Amino acid sequence: MQFEKRLPRNGKEGLLYGTIISTLTVIFMTTFSVILAVGEFNGDVALTILKMMPIIWVIVMIIEPAIFGRIAEALAAKFTQPTDSFNAKILFRILFTVLGMSAAMTLIGDIVGNGFHTEIFSNWIHNWPRNFVIVLIAESLVIQPIARFAMVKLHESQDKKAQLEINAQIQ
Repeated sequence: MQFEKRLPRNGKEGLLYGTIISTLTVIFMTTFSVILAVGEFNGDVALTILKMMPIIWVIVMIIEPAIFGRIAEALAAKFTQPTDSFNAKILFRILFTVLGMSAAMTLIGDIVGNGFHTEIFSNWIHNWPRNFVIVLIAESLVIQPIARFAMVKLHESQDKKAQLEINAQIQ
């Protein structure tokens, strides 16, 4: 999968790929969770969402690659074979990443939004299954395909530039 056009090829591309996924997920889930908790959307809710997003985004950008991305990669390798398809490997990676990140971010999001309170764990038990299913669907059907499309376009551009340089050197 190292030279797959749909995936990053180096650390810089990995950062871009992760940033796209994290940003879209944070925008979607922060908005969804706050509106669901408040029950309506208005100017105050929009302001709350805008205040929370940078904090949540930084947390996600730290814990996904440092903890849950590594765990998901190891688990995906255990549950797939080298001969398995790209889609099978990606689906396992998404499943394990979303499992860990949704569990952690349901707890962290409640703390960021409401501070420490006595109902943190009962809220987590109630909210995590819903968050897991919603993020799994969003990541599988919308967010990851957008990030992979960005990688394909980036690699096509790089390949075209490299080919132009080769052609210029030949002439």
